[in-house]
Amino acid sequence: MLNVILLSVSILTGNPLTGQANMSVLVRNMTTGASIDSYRPDHVVPPASVMKLLTTGAALEMLGPGYRFPTILEYSGTIENGVLQGDLYVRGTCDPSLGWKGRNGFLDRWVEAVRKAGIRRINGAVIADMTMLDGEAQNPNWLCEDAGNYYAPGIFALNYYGNTMNIVLQSGEPGSVATVLKTEPAVEGVRFINRVRCDKITYDGAFVSGLPYSSERYLTGAVPSDLGTFGVKGDLPNPGLLLAQHLTERLRNAGIAVFRDATYLADYNPLTPPRNELYVHYSEPLSEILKETNVNSNNLYAEALFRYMGTRYTLPGTIHNSQDLLRDFWQRRGVNMGNAIIKDGCGLAPQDAVSARTFVQLLTLMARSKNADVWMESLPVSGQTGTLKTLCAGTPLEGRIHAKSGTIAGTKNFAGYIDMPNGDKWVFAILINSAPGKAKRIQTIIQEYLLDVYKSHQ
Repeated sequence: MLNVILLSVSILTGNPLTGQANMSVLVRNMTTGASIDSYRPDHVVPPASVMKLLTTGAALEMLGPGYRFPTILEYSGTIENGVLQGDLYVRGTCDPSLGWKGRNGFLDRWVEAVRKAGIRRINGAVIADMTMLDGEAQNPNWLCEDAGNYYAPGIFALNYYGNTMNIVLQSGEPGSVATVLKTEPAVEGVRFINRVRCDKITYDGAFVSGLPYSSERYLTGAVPSDLGTFGVKGDLPNPGLLLAQHLTERLRNAGIAVFRDATYLADYNPLTPPRNELYVHYSEPLSEILKETNVNSNNLYAEALFRYMGTRYTLPGTIHNSQDLLRDFWQRRGVNMGNAIIKDGCGLAPQDAVSARTFVQLLTLMARSKNADVWMESLPVSGQTGTLKTLCAGTPLEGRIHAKSGTIAGTKNFAGYIDMPNGDKWVFAILINSAPGKAKRIQTIIQEYLLDVYKSHQ
């Protein structure tokens, strides 16, 4: 057995691509408790999106699979003879799914709720209340080069349209600057400083940068020349304001006059005058939110969960509160978090650092939880779904691995479960960072390792 273990590890340690990488590996038979293989299991490394396991596991255990995020319509002032002498508020509680992929039919239900309340005119404004979180929408531990991109959006108490806009460009002849045609959805007041070159290339090399609340977005890089129209995704500067603007438009189109333009609140004020609840919108259940988070590695969803959990400590929620809560949550449950570094909930922060043993301990707890079935369903499956669709496809391990992946340049990480033919369940974490090669090649080596371990221990 010892020779088999050494052979398996050497696939990772002896390969010139991964041998000198920052690595932590642990494979354990969860059914029997036996250790299968390991290499520096207590060594902490950046987990990339495998970090989402800490976030989604804590959210599932803390909130339960049926939890639904409320978004509350409230009004200040009084309703007299069909006129609201005050403002209509949309108060957010970190739901990441409002308007996801453009699905905003819920706005019609909101308009109908206003109508049923007897309101025919609003002598104020629709106001987006984002004060459940502090104003630090962009995690300061993320790289500046990520800010403004669709995969690193600002996180607010009101999130909308996936906090993403599609910037439609027109490509021209080589050497020219691409033309900005429009955004989808249309965003009022956004201004682009455009430096996107049209070049003789075959890939999309355009980048978006900017900060939350700012109306400026910088477009840089290059795109193929003479390509026609194409889209570049960036973040929405202020999703809550856009939601309030869309609701204002829907109300006016339905014959309900709104006197003032939409606006927003970003700063928490415990002395805010009382409001009256008008309608409560509920998100899809947490079980579905977790699937989107883990299967498609959705950073917005993960970070919204992370930020929301921090509000359990105090209001407004802060990134620091969320970091403390996540660490304390798992530490109290026996997961060794002593050497872990937690900076965010999605894994974008390069300072995040977690060991393979920590992930194996967490995964073992979740597999024995009352929510184990929901947890397993939230994870992609090897060779079949989500970010694991190419892992072990067409091999004996296709369909046998439920795991979370993490990918950045020179990094490929996996942590999850392997269902063995004899009914045993293995739990594993393979974290490989700073390898001098592409993530796709690193995955090929990890796949070879997994197959070797699997075949050697059937």
